[in-house]
Order: sequence, then structure tokens, then C-alpha cells
Amino acid sequence: MARLGGLRNTVRQELVARQLDEQLAALPRATHGPGGAPRALRVLDVGPGQGTQALRLARAGHRVTGLESDPAMLSALQAAVAAEPPEVRERFTVVHGDGRETGRHFDPACFDVVLCHGVLMYLPDPEPVLAGLARVLAPGGMLSLLVRNGDALAMRPALLGDWEQAVAAFGTAAYTNRLGLATRADRRADLTATLAGIAVPLRAWYGVRVFTDAAADGARAPQDAHALRLLLEAEEQAGRTDPYRGVAALLHLCGVRS
Repeated sequence: MARLGGLRNTVRQELVARQLDEQLAALPRATHGPGGAPRALRVLDVGPGQGTQALRLARAGHRVTGLESDPAMLSALQAAVAAEPPEVRERFTVVHGDGRETGRHFDPACFDVVLCHGVLMYLPDPEPVLAGLARVLAPGGMLSLLVRNGDALAMRPALLGDWEQAVAAFGTAAYTNRLGLATRADRRADLTATLAGIAVPLRAWYGVRVFTDAAADGARAPQDAHALRLLLEAEEQAGRTDPYRGVAALLHLCGVRS
């Protein structure tokens, strides 16, 4: 849990929050009535971990379901929800389950937004899971994916001077993450094709952590507010600008159900 306050996680969560808010505001489902007043969305977060994005959306008034399979993360999520004010707890449902079992837990087209962040990297084949997520997504709803960028696997080891790992990263989707787990990266072109095939075509994509991915595990976010603002501004602009976003450590892809 000490990682949650680290520099890399701070950049990830802040950028994803900004990008999500931008995409949610553009959803026709997010407004109704005179003046386009915002309405509560039905949100599913698959593998929410400690619940950073899920709780943020619940605090904003949306109805959120967190589907978590890992017992330790499930306990952490339940504790985080329990610490929220009553009105936030009322809007948040925690379900013990796997993202590969959405058909068992949920009806078709029952969510306006589905988040799947940092999950696909642990699955050997993402397509069945993505098809299941598309099934529970209502027409006009949004699927948000955060994945390891398979087109930039050599960047981190090269920046750290690990040339053996940098060379080995070319031509493969496999890598070992900082937890020492064997995982898998996704390429944007492949996911774009998959999303089109499940009727959730890609609408927007961003890079996340262009400049800070090689930071040490113990690196903390700047305490000076001005320095932190500039760092996040640099990362945000890079994540929206070619060619920088193409070499980001993570890709944030948003598709809309047709």
C-alpha cells in the first residue's frame, strides 16, 4: 500500500482522472433535461484495487459497483468504502468476483460506464473479458481501458540502463512488472481492432507516464504544489501529443458502445 503515494501512482491516477472526466463529459448519457444537467451514471469498475477512481466517481454522485477478485484488495476496498460518508457508501456496491464472470453477476446493458484499469496485463487473452464487458455496457456507454503499452516495452529498461532487458523487449508482449510478476502488454492497434469487433469502437486514447515511468519505487511526488502542477502538466500534455504518447508506459483507451 506504500506505493499508493508514490510518484508513479500519483501521475497515473491524476492523469486517468482528468482523461476520464473529459470523456464522461462528452457522453450523451451523462446529461439530461434543460441545460444538460449532469445525471448519475451506472459505473462498473473491474479490478478497482484500492478504489481510487471508483470512489472518486461515487463521490461525484455516480452509482458505482466494484468487482474485485483478489482477497487482499477486496478487504482494502471494503475498508476504503466504509471510511466514506454515508451518502457515498450508499452509492457504492462491492462484489467479490472476477472480470471473466461478468455474465454471472450482471444483466446485459446494465452499466453506462465500465472501467478496466491494470487488469488485462494479467490475462493471457483479453478478448473474452472485453467481450463480456461489452455485453454489460449499455448502448452509448463507455469502456475505459488502462493497459501496459506493448509498443514501448523497451523504454523503461533502456532509461534505467538495463540494455539486456531493453533488447529483449523488442518483438514480445511479455514482461516482468515491478512486483516480479510475469505479465503481458497490449498494442494499441490490436486493441483498436478488438474494440471494433465487439461494437465498442475506439473514440479517444491517451498516453500515461511518458516521463516518470522510470522513477524508483520509493520516489515520492513533489511536495511543492507548483512543482507538482508543472510535472503533471508536462505529463498531461505529453499524453495527448504525438509522438510522445506513443511511447508512454501505459495507454488509456476509451471506446463507446455502438
